[in-house]
Amino acid sequence: MTTLVEMHDIHKQFGGVAALDGAELWLEAGEVLGLLGHNGAGKSTLVKVLCGAYPADRGEILLDGQRVEIRNPRDARKLGIETIHQTLALADNLDAVANIFLGREIVKWGGALDQAAMEHAGRNVLARLNPNFTNHHVPVGSLSGGQRQVVAIARAIQFQARVLVMDEPTAALGPAETAMVGDLVRRLQSEGMGLIIVSHDLHDVFSLCGRLTVMKTGRPVGHVRTEDVTQDDVLGMIIAGRMPVQTRAARV
Repeated sequence: MTTLVEMHDIHKQFGGVAALDGAELWLEAGEVLGLLGHNGAGKSTLVKVLCGAYPADRGEILLDGQRVEIRNPRDARKLGIETIHQTLALADNLDAVANIFLGREIVKWGGALDQAAMEHAGRNVLARLNPNFTNHHVPVGSLSGGQRQVVAIARAIQFQARVLVMDEPTAALGPAETAMVGDLVRRLQSEGMGLIIVSHDLHDVFSLCGRLTVMKTGRPVGHVRTEDVTQDDVLGMIIAGRMPVQTRAARV
């Protein structure tokens, strides 16, 4: 596997509070990584640094082994790093195709929107994710939670994302919609995309993620392969902040 992303010794201070104090993670192509920790552990801050919402005070980020500077979300997107926030950030009054291209519309020569090109590309990317998706021109505010996730993911991968960060992707979803999101994650993984899932749901994390990074007070507790630990082991890492006894750390 090719290492897509490496984050080393990341520090971030907010006033007198050290939100990140030597945090780290890495992500391979075709891997789903679970990022875990209590509220305030630093996991959200770490992915916000990766996605350009916060600049790191210190540390380095490598993409394909090359050091990169991510100062804002535009830098991250240019590098193929996209984020799907828990709120999904969709415009509920617009349909699926309009949401996919919102802020990044295709424009014809002369400045007019190329509606036909966006319609064609939007339908293609939605079909790639879910061949049964047919609500192309229904306001997304009326779609189910699972269908809204399809639209949010389609918006990310339409613009050649290589790394996808998903914040609590199954929060408030029912079993059928959670299964739909799981299918989407596995489909993207099979295409070689690297995914980071930030979640509190250990059941979902264990079903989707091959490896876990656990954080506490802005520092990494450890990196473990899901197959090597139990949910109780991971709960102990989250609460106590230490690796389980006789568990091998997953390290490149």
